[in-house]
Amino acid sequence: MTVHTLNELLLVCSLVLLVAVAAVRISSRSGLPSLLIYLGIGIAIGQDGIGNVVFDNAELTQVIGYAALVVILAEGGLGTKWKEIKPALPAAVVLSLVGVAVSVGVTAAGAHYLVGLEWRQALLIGAVVSSTDAAAVFSVLRKVPLPSRITGVLEAESGFNDAPVVILVVAFSTVGPVDEWYVLLGKIALELAIGAAIGLTVGFLGAYGLRHVALPASGLYPIAVMAIAITAYAAGAMAHGSGFLAVYLAAMVLGNAKLPHWPATRGFADGLGWIAQIGMFVLLGLLVTPHELVHDFWPAVVIGLVLTMVARPLEVFVSLLPFRVPWREQALMSWAGLRGAVPIILATIPMVSGIEGSDRVFNIVFVLVVVYTLVQGPTLPWLARKLELGDSEEPADLGIESAPLEKLRGHLLSFAIPPASRMHGVEVSELRLPAGASVTLVVRDGKSFVPMPSTVLRREDELLVVATDPVRDAAEARLRAVARGGKLAGWLGTGNGTGR
Repeated sequence: MTVHTLNELLLVCSLVLLVAVAAVRISSRSGLPSLLIYLGIGIAIGQDGIGNVVFDNAELTQVIGYAALVVILAEGGLGTKWKEIKPALPAAVVLSLVGVAVSVGVTAAGAHYLVGLEWRQALLIGAVVSSTDAAAVFSVLRKVPLPSRITGVLEAESGFNDAPVVILVVAFSTVGPVDEWYVLLGKIALELAIGAAIGLTVGFLGAYGLRHVALPASGLYPIAVMAIAITAYAAGAMAHGSGFLAVYLAAMVLGNAKLPHWPATRGFADGLGWIAQIGMFVLLGLLVTPHELVHDFWPAVVIGLVLTMVARPLEVFVSLLPFRVPWREQALMSWAGLRGAVPIILATIPMVSGIEGSDRVFNIVFVLVVVYTLVQGPTLPWLARKLELGDSEEPADLGIESAPLEKLRGHLLSFAIPPASRMHGVEVSELRLPAGASVTLVVRDGKSFVPMPSTVLRREDELLVVATDPVRDAAEARLRAVARGGKLAGWLGTGNGTGR
């Protein structure tokens, strides 16, 4: 099929997008990560499918994939809660550095000795598949939420390990001899340091600017936040640092900075993340040639078996040994090392560089990701329940919207009480908001009214709270604390609710 006009192109893109959005529902009901359905759409309209669209531009795929990964990392950073990631940060850093080294070595050895690949190809595969994908992991854990100590490690690992993996893949894809191991370690350390410094700097400066400069329209805040995060990536890459680490850290700083109109910003970023994933996976499905995958199916299965049953558990055990993590949590983290977008995108780097055997590397990685996502994805919630690591009773956090009131030197906070919130049954007076903050309106069953101090709050009530500028943070912290701990929050050891 050949697209001749702009109208035909728009029609094809809109149809693909509608089908992909509908696929989200299918994936949520089946427990499969949505990436598999998006890949299937790309394959279905590709040269071996019903659409017969011929696409073999690996360089364009890599560029679009990088852009999509920047958006996905930014969205992931914005959704990362500092209170959850802070205690898990040391373990995640070790897992992202030491764990990657262990995974690359063990997987490459398996690819060389068991499948017979040359060392460069084996090292490329080992490096490419050593990066985990949080989007794939948590897309199958919606019904079985995990304790924050596990999600913190998995989220931080997926955000951090992209950077060293990209450096290794680029190094192994360079024509000519590969640098010595100590040179690679030096490059990784330097690029990570530069990326971290730039990401944190851009994040803090951007957050400061957004909190002190009122934009003329609320719709500009989500655009500004994403622009700041993407600026961090560009600045980090131009400074020869890790742009991926820079964008993740900058987005994480912005996501925990209590910015105005935060729920709208979060929803905008989530939508962009979905679009990036859909476009990227469909494009990857177009790039692959299905009939060529048959020859590399069993090598991919063998390498994936080494990765899943040996390399991943070993990297988790070695990395978390100093932190005395219980064996049940180590077992779940080992099985939760799902591979998604990043490995397939990284597999295009040697193709663009013209490395011998790069087509086979791409095919093996593609098959490995699909097969083991099919195996691990549906069984991950089951394993979490068997290991008694589900944390489904944890109350949902409040999505508090903050709109600045410039002339009144105050803020208008709005939120809806989630079904599982412990704010249900609490009287307005029992919120114990600081002086300068007050509940001004309650919307219940589509009707609004001004509450009395004795008004009892219910699930799904929508509240408007006006707070003066000096007590805005304290009021929001108090609301979050009551949502988690009920009317006695703070008196019975419940936290102050200062985390987002």
